[in-house]
Amino acid sequence: MKKVLALVLITALFFTIVGCQKSAINGSMISTKVILDYLPNTNHTGLYVALEKGYYKDVGLDVEIIEQTEGATATLIATGKGDFGISYQEDVTNALSSEEPLPIKTIATIIQHNTSGFASYKGKNIKTVQDFAGKIYAGWGSPAEEAVLNAVMTKFGVSPASIKIITSDDSGMATLIDKVDLKWIFWAWDGIGAKLQGIELNYIELRDLDSRLDYYTPVLITNKKLIEENPEKISKFMKATKKGYEFAIANPLAAAEILHKYAPDYDLEFLKESQEYLSQKYSEDSEKWGIMQSSVWNNYTEFMLEQGLISHSIVAEDCYTNEFIQ
Repeated sequence: MKKVLALVLITALFFTIVGCQKSAINGSMISTKVILDYLPNTNHTGLYVALEKGYYKDVGLDVEIIEQTEGATATLIATGKGDFGISYQEDVTNALSSEEPLPIKTIATIIQHNTSGFASYKGKNIKTVQDFAGKIYAGWGSPAEEAVLNAVMTKFGVSPASIKIITSDDSGMATLIDKVDLKWIFWAWDGIGAKLQGIELNYIELRDLDSRLDYYTPVLITNKKLIEENPEKISKFMKATKKGYEFAIANPLAAAEILHKYAPDYDLEFLKESQEYLSQKYSEDSEKWGIMQSSVWNNYTEFMLEQGLISHSIVAEDCYTNEFIQ
């Protein structure tokens, strides 16, 4: 009886110790907020992989990924609403060249090249910029959007006045068949979505029209204050995030299944095809995921300055750093 009682006490003590250790570990986890640029999509898969597979916990971070559909992520990060955020090179350059610059900095590019471009329904036979004349373009009303259209049309000898620009919140690709002629899309999402719907598209990538339009989109940003006060937290976050994207590169189908767990409203087959496409793009032409080059930042800054989108130039090194990519 004494042996049994002793065994019970030892067992209870063991689980008490384990429980205390677990509580201590959980207690030491550092709360970390990541703000998306919109709803979850395959641009974000590496984040969800790192969350699901415990990569963040392995480095001591308790990560919460926050969806957002209003406002600019750059502003939210600048005002301390989150530690890290998904943004775009053009938004970062705008934010840093404004009269009151935001205290943000880019710490990684999620995709190495700009995979966006102009899409049209194949039946309309719009194959070159020259074919844009007399057509209807549906966009989201951004000054940068109109500047890109004006620039590429002028470069190829087409009057920008010859295209009708309308603002539309209808993102459906079927509208290209009977309502509008052109949209600016990201192939990994809208292009593949159209393909799976049986909508055949002609597609012209922006980077094929002007090398300066091969900018970083999307990117990961943080607050400059966090860089100054807690660079170790950024290093830990980047270590786990990079591991998440490396998994997505090597295992696109498994990564898509992980994303589907967090975004179940999307069709799994669609996510898998999108993920397979992006797995080839995350680190395309780069020695490692996330690395950025000053030439890319400078080229698009030059374009923005030329188009009157910003009032003055800004040094690339003020916009980004590779120091946290291991």
